[in-house]
Amino acid sequence: MRVTPLWFTGRMAEESGDLIGDLAGAIDALVAAGPEAVGDATGVIDLVRQAQRLAGVVCSAVSSLDASGEWQVEGAYSASTWLSSRCRLPLREARRMCRLGRTMGEMPEAAEAWLSGEISAAHLEVFASVCTTRTAESFRRDEAMLVDHARGLSFHQFNQAVRYWDQLADPDGCEEADERRRTRRDVSLSQTFAGMWLGSMTLDPVSGAIVAGELARIEQQLFTADVEDARRKEEAGLLGPGAPLARTVAQRRADALVEMATRSRVAPEDGRRPSPLFSVLVGYETLSGRVCELANGHVVTPGSLVPWLSQADIERAVFHADGRVEVAAASRFFSGATRRAIELRDRTCTHPTCEVSAERCQVDHIVPWAAGGPTTQENGRLLCGYHNRLRNQRPPPSG
Repeated sequence: MRVTPLWFTGRMAEESGDLIGDLAGAIDALVAAGPEAVGDATGVIDLVRQAQRLAGVVCSAVSSLDASGEWQVEGAYSASTWLSSRCRLPLREARRMCRLGRTMGEMPEAAEAWLSGEISAAHLEVFASVCTTRTAESFRRDEAMLVDHARGLSFHQFNQAVRYWDQLADPDGCEEADERRRTRRDVSLSQTFAGMWLGSMTLDPVSGAIVAGELARIEQQLFTADVEDARRKEEAGLLGPGAPLARTVAQRRADALVEMATRSRVAPEDGRRPSPLFSVLVGYETLSGRVCELANGHVVTPGSLVPWLSQADIERAVFHADGRVEVAAASRFFSGATRRAIELRDRTCTHPTCEVSAERCQVDHIVPWAAGGPTTQENGRLLCGYHNRLRNQRPPPSG
C-alpha cells in the first residue's frame, strides 16, 4: 500500500474540513463521557490503537503539505519551521513529524501497518534508523518480514530483532557505526562558583553497562541500609508508619557514585578488578538465532567486544536441540551453572508484561520446591522480584 497524499485544495479542502469536524465531534464525545467510559483494559487498548492510527494520518498529511510547498506562501524556511510556529510545537517534534511522513512514503508495508494501528511511530523510527543507502535494497526485500516482527513482538524484542537484521544486512557498517559511538565517549565534571559539582557522561554500551551495574549494586546496598534505618526509627517511635526514607533515589545514586570512588581509592593493590562476563553459546545460533547482546538486553556488534577480551571472563554453554544446556542440577536454590543456563535461555523476566533483564531477576521454581519441584533447568524460570512475589498471591504467570 502506498500512502496517498492529502491535498488540501478546492473540493478536497472542504471534504477534509468535514472529516476533521467529524473527528473533533467523536473526540468531544469521548471527553464528555469521561475516562470511566473507556478506562477499562479493552477501552485503553482500543484508544491507543486509534491514537496510533491518527498519528499516522497526521504525519501523512504533514508530508503532503511539505511536498506541496504551501508553507512557502508565509515565507517559512521549511515545512517543519512552519509547523512549529503555526501549531506551537517544539521544532524537534515538528521535524520528527516531517521525517516520519517521508518515511511512510518509502516504507509502504510499515505505513499500512501504522495506519491500521498495528504498529506505532516508534516502530517506523527504528526502521528508519537501519534503512540506509547500504541496506535499502535488503530492507525492501525484508520489509514485510520486519513489519510482521513489529506486529507480533514486544517493542523491546522487536528492536533487538531489527538490530540483528541490521548486523546481517550490513556487518561492516554496523561495526563502523559502533566505533563512531565509542569515540563519542566522554565525562565532564566541573565545579560551580557555589562549590557544587555538575557533570555528564557518555559511554559506549559495554562501558556503560559496567558503570551502571556497579552503581546499581551499591545503590541497592544503600537502599537496604535506608530501609533498615527507617525500620529501627519506626520501632523506636521516631518515625510514623510509611514515612519516606532518608534519601531519595537520586540522592542514593549520587552517594553510590561517591562510594564507588571511595572504594576505588582504598582498594587493596592485589584486589581483583571486576570483569565483564562473555557467554559463548554453542549451538544456540543454529537452534534459535543469533545472540550478541549485553545482560541488559542491548544488542551489540561482535567487534565491540574485542577490546574487552583480555579483561573478560569467558563461559561456555552448549545448547542442544531438546532445549537442554550442559549444566548440572543444583539443590534448593538456583545458583552457579544452573542459574546461568536459565539466564541464557530466558534472558528476561518470563512474565508476559515484563522485560526486566536476567541480571536483575530471581530464578523461580515453576512447580514449587515444597510441592516436590526439582531445582533443574526445566523447572526454573526467570521472574523479577515483583512477579516472583506476585505468584504467591495469584495464579502463577504463564512461562
